[in-house]
Amino acid sequence: MVTTELPRGALRRGVFAGCASLLFLVPVAAVGPHALQPAPPVVQSASPTPKNDYALIYGTVWGPDQHPAAGIPVTIRRASGKKAKWELISDRNGEFAQRVPAGGQDYVIQANIKMPKGQPMPEITVHIDDNERKDVSLHLNK
Repeated sequence: MVTTELPRGALRRGVFAGCASLLFLVPVAAVGPHALQPAPPVVQSASPTPKNDYALIYGTVWGPDQHPAAGIPVTIRRASGKKAKWELISDRNGEFAQRVPAGGQDYVIQANIKMPKGQPMPEITVHIDDNERKDVSLHLNK
């Protein structure tokens, strides 16, 4: 009987190399000949896909020191209405954002803070025409 001594780890490398080559062949064999056929054409429907019909009001509340003011209650209402439709609070950067319906409409953005008697709360009016983003700044008085 003849025994041949293999270098250390040769058998292990040979087994793993053989397994690796089988791993590459198995997915191709499992998929079969149908894998090379082109995909069927995509049929588009006659009706257009509905688009997102909204606008975005994005604002920043600025304090009397001209730094962003965090935690300020903000309301947004239609200019034609009296009651606030949306109530927000400015984040730590003084920013807020609200989606509103698209279309020709004016919105009043107001900071709900206590003011001295006879002074109105800070507010700004913005006009939305279509699907758009409007950036606004709301400045608080001293």
